[in-house]
Amino acid sequence: MVVGKFYPPHAGHHALIDAAAARCAEVTVVVAPSSRESIPLADRLDWLREAHAASPHVRFVGVYDDHPVDYADPAVWDAHCAVFRAAAGPVRFDAVFSSEAYGGELARRFGATPVYVDPQRLAVPVSGTAVRADPVGHWRWLHPAVRAWFVRRVVVVGAESTGTTTMAAALAAHYGTRWVPEYGRELTARKLAVLQVERPDATVSDVVWGRADFVEVVRMQQAAEDAAARESGPLLICDTDTRATAVWEERYLGSSSEAVRAAARAPDLYLLTDHHGVPFDDDGLRDGEHLRAGMTDRFRSVLAESGVPVVELTGSHGQRLARAVAACDGLLAAGWSLADPLVEG
Repeated sequence: MVVGKFYPPHAGHHALIDAAAARCAEVTVVVAPSSRESIPLADRLDWLREAHAASPHVRFVGVYDDHPVDYADPAVWDAHCAVFRAAAGPVRFDAVFSSEAYGGELARRFGATPVYVDPQRLAVPVSGTAVRADPVGHWRWLHPAVRAWFVRRVVVVGAESTGTTTMAAALAAHYGTRWVPEYGRELTARKLAVLQVERPDATVSDVVWGRADFVEVVRMQQAAEDAAARESGPLLICDTDTRATAVWEERYLGSSSEAVRAAARAPDLYLLTDHHGVPFDDDGLRDGEHLRAGMTDRFRSVLAESGVPVVELTGSHGQRLARAVAACDGLLAAGWSLADPLVEG
């Protein structure tokens, strides 16, 4: 048996579970946080199961444990062990694997042998406390699924040819992180290419859009974003999102659909690229320069209702990038504000 909060799971936890899996025919991992903690229990179980999918003899069970922490009180020990036993079920345990000092008493109460794994954190120098205090500094110790939960998502939006893609790429380069291209643009190019097979003179104005197209854009954009978040640094830069897709659906079809609006997420920051001072580059996939002012106003209105911080980018590219970097730096400096777990005393 392995017991812990896994708040959040990190490489030390995985090493502990792997050690138990290597020596035991069956392993039960009891994930037992308090309900005050910020990361849902279901997420932790999903992450651990994914990380240890190659060890089918390891099972993960979860339960909230809000009993106080007092390692000197036998009654408190009884309460915690009752929670662990109820979660684990009627299993006889031969060994309790732990990296904590309480592992010996926990093993004794389950009639098992204590097995300590890297208690001084020499092999894997990380702890849940350290990760919560500084996720960025301990990023390399987190599984991709856990990283995706911590990633701060920054979305760059704006009218056509206002530098959203240029800004997304520049920010990603500045932070050495990933950025997510705009799927809608890829779909537009494909649709136009299909038209031009039979009508070589077809232009982007001939492309026909339907509600299903915008649902596809949302689905594919979010899937690409979620995949990138798993491999990203602490910041993930996204060139558009679902709210922007709803604005374009409104532009082409006269209104946005409930299916698209309902799929909108809340990123951590919006960067709105203003159209003033940006030359219009007609690359064959754009509607026209005359639409930019109205689209900028519409984006401004929609983002103002999102409940997400919005920073408008104006001026030269250098000025815009400096303002965007300052906003992203502030986002990282604000930290993650995770609730403290229950501690002794």
